[in-house]
Amino acid sequence: MDGQFPQDGCRHLIIVGGGASGVLAAAHLLRNNPFLRISMIEKSQALGCGIAYSTDNPDHLLNTRVHNMSAFPDDPEHFLRWLHDSGEAPAATPDCFASRAAYGRYLESLLTVWGRDRLVCYRRECLRVEENPGCVRAHLDDGSSITGHLAILATGHAVPQHPPQGMHGGWDFTPPAAPEADVAIIGTGLSMVDHVVSLLGRGHRGRITCLSRRGLLPRAHAASRALAIAGAEIPLGAPVSQLLNWLRARIRQAEAEGQDWRDVIDGLRPHVTAIWRSWDEDSRRRFLRHGASWWEVHRHRMPPQSAALIADAETRGQLHVLKARFERLAGDGVHVLTLEGARRLPVDHVIDCRGIRRDPETDSSPVVLDLIATGQGRLDPLRLGLDTTGDARVIARDGRVSRRLFAIGPCARAALWEITAIPDIRVQCARLAGLLDRLPEAVV
Repeated sequence: MDGQFPQDGCRHLIIVGGGASGVLAAAHLLRNNPFLRISMIEKSQALGCGIAYSTDNPDHLLNTRVHNMSAFPDDPEHFLRWLHDSGEAPAATPDCFASRAAYGRYLESLLTVWGRDRLVCYRRECLRVEENPGCVRAHLDDGSSITGHLAILATGHAVPQHPPQGMHGGWDFTPPAAPEADVAIIGTGLSMVDHVVSLLGRGHRGRITCLSRRGLLPRAHAASRALAIAGAEIPLGAPVSQLLNWLRARIRQAEAEGQDWRDVIDGLRPHVTAIWRSWDEDSRRRFLRHGASWWEVHRHRMPPQSAALIADAETRGQLHVLKARFERLAGDGVHVLTLEGARRLPVDHVIDCRGIRRDPETDSSPVVLDLIATGQGRLDPLRLGLDTTGDARVIARDGRVSRRLFAIGPCARAALWEITAIPDIRVQCARLAGLLDRLPEAVV
């Protein structure tokens, strides 16, 4: 059966993906345009949750304060009001860190206010989207299809790869067999933080060893106020080393004036896309190789509560952070390579928290794979994801810019770099809603 809204003069838009990106896009579009109808395609039952907000552990917190997690940039207290009005967290303050489970429920609530005359959700998987001269058609895994005027791909992060045999995945919080078990966690990012918090919350007493090539932990949030950094003072287009030197100097200046390095990092955030887009391919590649890890641990920080737990576990000698490269897992433990040479860690339980490690040409969602295979889309030169324009239009293999296909959020990070966190995605969705409102009638 072909799913279409009645021919009532309204635009019919298809959103592929019902995680955070898809829900935010729908919320902005529906709020912005009363003459818009949306079909959302999402196979899971919980809208908005995706990977990040599917946890049910109340100790897994957002890594951004409540005041910066509203779905709407022009209504910064929207999430805070929901926490109060829903009874989810009546005592929440703008500066607190809410649970990720609560945020998933908040995202889902954004769509419950809309009736079926505005929004229909198909609990299927989209396998293919084809662009035609007058429409787009989405083909679902049950053989049906949906026709609309435009389509937005919001497929988010790919489902994490299955970890190597003998390991537990980063999104699997199954506890070790015994609280005294020695645990190794490969990766030292925010997923590792969640696992350590979970282990300690269950009263785990065994040794926990966290390892990564650089041994960098996410920095902790603290009281901060973003500096007003003018675009003119940023050396856009300069070599990566020159820009990092400028940033370090700016931090030293701020600290000499009694401010904090976090003020500078947060003040730079609105300019990150401009910096990324000012670099050529070689500069972007150099940043990914040499600067990205340093930037990530300062930019994506952990809540103070989580940081305190980790610091305490380190002080007590239960938690150890090791700068090492994972080599293999064998029956006698985890084999790693450190600066001092090869080393074996005898452990009982191994958790793979290396994050999203994938080749987008083979590990993306079916609809993205089909776009690449058919030439309707292409990967960016660095193979970060779909190649898009700055205003989210999908670029075909031959360089043609689509009129009807758009991609937002993590699946299209190549064009913007920082488009994986809510404060960035909501801005992208707000801009896209405005853009689609201004499209000429010929496109619909």
